[in-house]
Amino acid sequence: MNIRCLIVDDEPLAHEVILKYIEDIPFLETVGQCYLATEALSFLNTHTVDLIFLDIRMPKLSGLDFLRTLQQRPLVIITSAYEEHALESFDLEVCDYLLKPFRFDRFLKAANRALSVYTLKKQAADPSSVVAQPLATNESSRIYIKSDKKQVQLNLDEIHYLESLGNYVKVWEGQKFLLTPRTLSSFESQLPADTFIRIHKSYILNKKYVHYIEGNIIRLKNGKELPLGKNYRHAVKQLLNT
Repeated sequence: MNIRCLIVDDEPLAHEVILKYIEDIPFLETVGQCYLATEALSFLNTHTVDLIFLDIRMPKLSGLDFLRTLQQRPLVIITSAYEEHALESFDLEVCDYLLKPFRFDRFLKAANRALSVYTLKKQAADPSSVVAQPLATNESSRIYIKSDKKQVQLNLDEIHYLESLGNYVKVWEGQKFLLTPRTLSSFESQLPADTFIRIHKSYILNKKYVHYIEGNIIRLKNGKELPLGKNYRHAVKQLLNT
C-alpha cells in the first residue's frame, strides 16, 4: 500500500522538486497538489490523504494555522525556507521539518520517518495489516531505483559499483548497468557505509568486489579498473582494513 501524498505550497518550483522526489520513492504516491492552504481544506473534504508536504508562509492562511483547523490530521512534513518555525511545528506533532532547499537524501530520510509512523498507526488499527518497507536503510539488503519509468528492486550484494553521469547514475551489476535519474551523493547517504565506499567524485564501490589496489587504480575481481581519487585514499584504506 502506498502512502497518499498531498503537496501544499504556493511556489510552483517547490511542487516540481517534491513531485520528482516522490516519483523516486516507491511507497509514496501523489494524489493532489494545492497552492493555497484554503484549497487544501476543500481537497481534504473529498479525498483521502495520508501525508501532507506543507509549506508555512502562504497567502490567506499559513501552513501552521491550517494545521490547527484540522480535527483529524494526516501525517505532515513541513517544507519551509524559514527555520524559525521549527519548534512551533514540532509542537503540532509534525513528522519532520525540511529546510528549503533540501536534497533527495534528506527528503528520503523524512519519507522513511513518515513511513515508520504510518506503519505503527496501521498496525495499531489492524495488527494483520501489511505496509511498505522503508527504502534502503542500513539494515536492508535491497534497494529500489527508478529506471526506464519502472521501480526496479536490486540486491545490494549484487551491485558492484555506481558511476556518476551528470544528473544520472549508472548502477553496475557485473557487466550490465541500470541508468537512474539520481545523484551519486543521494546514494552515498542511502547505502550502508560498511559495505559501499566513495572512492572518487564519480564512483561508489562495493568493497566485496575489490581485487587489489595499485597506485591510484582499484581493480575489481571482474577485471574492471576504477580510479581512486586522491581525496579518498585515506578513507578507502581505512575501510578496507576493517
